[in-house]
Amino acid sequence: MKTAFLFSGQGSQYPAMGKELFEAYPEKAEEILETANKTFDFDLWNIIQNGIAEELAQTRVSQPAIFTVSLLALAAAKENGIEFEGAAGHSLGEYAAMVAAGILSLKDGYTAIKHRANAMDKAAKANPGAMAAIIGLPAEKVVEVCEKIKSEGDYVTAVNFNSPVQTVIAGTKEGIAKASEAAKEVGAKRALPLAVSAAFHSELMKPAAEEFKEAVKDIEFKTPAVKFYSNVTGAELTDFSDMPSLMARHICSPVKFTDELNAMKNDGFDNFVELGPGKVLTGLVGKTLKEVRAVNIENIDTLNAALK
Repeated sequence: MKTAFLFSGQGSQYPAMGKELFEAYPEKAEEILETANKTFDFDLWNIIQNGIAEELAQTRVSQPAIFTVSLLALAAAKENGIEFEGAAGHSLGEYAAMVAAGILSLKDGYTAIKHRANAMDKAAKANPGAMAAIIGLPAEKVVEVCEKIKSEGDYVTAVNFNSPVQTVIAGTKEGIAKASEAAKEVGAKRALPLAVSAAFHSELMKPAAEEFKEAVKDIEFKTPAVKFYSNVTGAELTDFSDMPSLMARHICSPVKFTDELNAMKNDGFDNFVELGPGKVLTGLVGKTLKEVRAVNIENIDTLNAALK
């Protein structure tokens, strides 16, 4: 089998995530958390383990928290001999994928996450928005609905192409409300509001993208040791000459996850291992690709299942 590691995105966090992996692999966990503690001015692991859901959901906390647990899962997978030839992440997860692939060092990964989380948190407060998952409507129909609402004066756009039956939209609260109703009128099974207060991967995040690009301009991005797939292009990334610009675009560009998965399948990948909290990406693989294996690793039970 040809294995690809996938990394969880924002929204997958939950209280006390990663505890079992932390206890099972203390040396690896210590290295990860020591780097986190040098990067942030708050006790990240304490919030992950003891914070309430609302505290953990704050952008400036959730992004480094999910990144940390994803790296704990990565360490557990590697300690147990799981090898991989490709890496990809969903939105935030692309940063853990970059560390896994060798594009970013652990230290630079945390530095990039800190700048990203702070910039996006600031932009979210300055430009409040909303997001919703449209279920059961083809992506091209979702795009048509958004274009119609935009032409009527309310901003909304398709931002996460997650699977053939799920597309996430982002925009103003009014735009999301109108597009959600319009989508159901033309056949969507559901329109599920997401628990966010911002329109991630949309034009409302442009101030964050500009701030982030400046903040990470001196970070070293290396050529990966394995195939790396990009949310922005929806394909394998081969040009790493200007990663600050690409990752700035990533903040306000759609996530072409369905295209990524199809590109990986076409490249021979047939074993997908999701690393980090939750199993959202495992489900998306199942809805998008046929005749592949998809498992997740977030605790000891899922680790053991993945090793079978």
